[in-house]
Amino acid sequence: MQTNAQALLLSSSNCHGFSLLEFAKQEICSFLETRNVSELVFVPYAQKNYDDYTKKIKDAFTPWGFSVIGLHTYSDPAAAINSAKAIFVGGGNTFLLLKTLYDNQLVHLIREKVITGNLLYIGSSAGTNVATKSIHTTNDMPIIYPPSFDAISIVPFNINPHYIDKIETDTHKGETRDQRIEEYMEMPHANPVLGLREGCILHVNGDSLVLKGVAGAVLFEVNVSKKVEYPVGADVSFLLNYAKETC
Repeated sequence: MQTNAQALLLSSSNCHGFSLLEFAKQEICSFLETRNVSELVFVPYAQKNYDDYTKKIKDAFTPWGFSVIGLHTYSDPAAAINSAKAIFVGGGNTFLLLKTLYDNQLVHLIREKVITGNLLYIGSSAGTNVATKSIHTTNDMPIIYPPSFDAISIVPFNINPHYIDKIETDTHKGETRDQRIEEYMEMPHANPVLGLREGCILHVNGDSLVLKGVAGAVLFEVNVSKKVEYPVGADVSFLLNYAKETC
């Protein structure tokens, strides 16, 4: 899959020991500044109170020298995306986010603009989920139904944000994250799943994928019995080879 995509896909906006988005400040500022971007369009669709959510993100970005405008304040969301240089898609409920993107006919538009290099994409949690092949590996409850689980497909695989291993001393006997992902891997439509630990950032730079941030990731692959660990700094560009005809 030939792509000119430029994206930062964050496991979450919050990371232990840091204020909102602080763990990703250096990467975000460099990502935007080197591309001469000073204004972000924020997509708050994963939560219900758009104004409050946008204010929270604006309060984080303003001290860094960037302005933030909520997509919900535009009368024509598609026109706003068409004129934007960069968007930040926030976290919340992935099903709600994807449905609202479909309702506003933005899924294919965002994909086209990002893949052609005409729109920078920053996603966090649910915003990262919808940047992938599908939302099958989100941790969220299906509180509402999007018309499809197919997502924007900036990358041709799936991501599991907030990935965490089972703690051996934990007395909880419910399913672990690994078991849930393994259930997905048994499906005929399964894609590789990159589990982003809290504080992990996947930097998409055309045909390059590199793990950044303060934590690494794990990879689950179809018909591979063991997950593979990747530290911060690892090059996982080989995952782009999983592109299929629908990508």
